[in-house]
Amino acid sequence: MFVMTIDQRGSRRDVDRVADLLHDYADLPTTRPMQRTAGDEIQLVTDDVSLVVSLTLELIDRGHWSIGIGAGPVEHPLPAETRAGRGRAFEAARDAVERAKNAAGRVAFTATEPERSADADTALTLLSVIVAGRTPEGREAVACMRQGVTQTETATTLGISKQAVSQRLSVAHWHTEKAGRRLAERLLIKADT
Repeated sequence: MFVMTIDQRGSRRDVDRVADLLHDYADLPTTRPMQRTAGDEIQLVTDDVSLVVSLTLELIDRGHWSIGIGAGPVEHPLPAETRAGRGRAFEAARDAVERAKNAAGRVAFTATEPERSADADTALTLLSVIVAGRTPEGREAVACMRQGVTQTETATTLGISKQAVSQRLSVAHWHTEKAGRRLAERLLIKADT
């Protein structure tokens, strides 16, 4: 099981972004819903590793969050309230979000067996650094591609040439992200078993 603890960076000097995030992801297919736990922090529970990686990268792209991901057992039955959950995955997520606040990619992963965490943590950090370093034009092109459209359709949507789309995706390391996502997912699954 995966628990994500998401903390707003610089919340004392910024507007509260939690309500908007909860609204934007209200329909996320999680085991337990995304929920404010305290102040500027959100937590969710899921067994979907693809959702964990996708949401992590979307949050990094938004630029205001530190993301801690914990893997391990949780106490069953899970309570209706996400914030009332207990178990080692919740503890691991707490550890991870604290480390994420000072991490290069603003993301950290902790499994209940630390030796299984390092590779997944590194893969997520590398992906996060790639995503965080994108230009606005690169983000725009990648956002279209994430919707499953072709480069030709992306060019039409953005009003640019297909060659310009290809260049934006290259500079944004889109193909590296796609391969990195698969790697991160495999490593997260391995760390959770």
